[in-house]
Amino acid sequence: MRRLAPLNPPYDPELARTLTRMMPPGHEPLKLFRTVAHNRHILDKLRSTGSYLLNFGTLDPADRELVIQRTCARCGCEYEWGVHAAVFGPQVGLTGDKLAATVTAAPGDDAAPWTAREALLVALVDELHDTSTVSDHTWIALTEHYDEAQLVELIALAGQFHAVSFMANALGVEHEDAAERFPAAKAA
Repeated sequence: MRRLAPLNPPYDPELARTLTRMMPPGHEPLKLFRTVAHNRHILDKLRSTGSYLLNFGTLDPADRELVIQRTCARCGCEYEWGVHAAVFGPQVGLTGDKLAATVTAAPGDDAAPWTAREALLVALVDELHDTSTVSDHTWIALTEHYDEAQLVELIALAGQFHAVSFMANALGVEHEDAAERFPAAKAA
């Protein structure tokens, strides 16, 4: 159920600048952005952190997207999962069974289609989601693949998309027309 309606143009000049900075040229602002725009200061912080993580972060884009997709899936945020599945996932090869598994694979599922490194990232997301921390075992394994700055970035990435998921879910943001939907869970 939609709880806050997305703002519609005309926007005041400051808000229009922020929304324009959040989208590629020629694209209308997403419903999530126009809904969070009810608080322009939160929108600006969402923009600056999201922009860094998506455009200037040091993680491999495929790793970044796997963390985002699994985080959104664990939060039950079909809205944000669907936007990334439609726009970012295909750019980095996160499609098909791997994309579906971000939603359908249970934590620790050894049958999921992950490489060892991808399984480690999924374990990171699952542990953060379930316990708000990371086990020593997972942390030590992560240090074999990521430097200290990237370790901080991975945790910030999961945290950012928890916040995005919380906003989209709690505000009742309606799906974007071009976004994907969650895959149906496979029968056991």
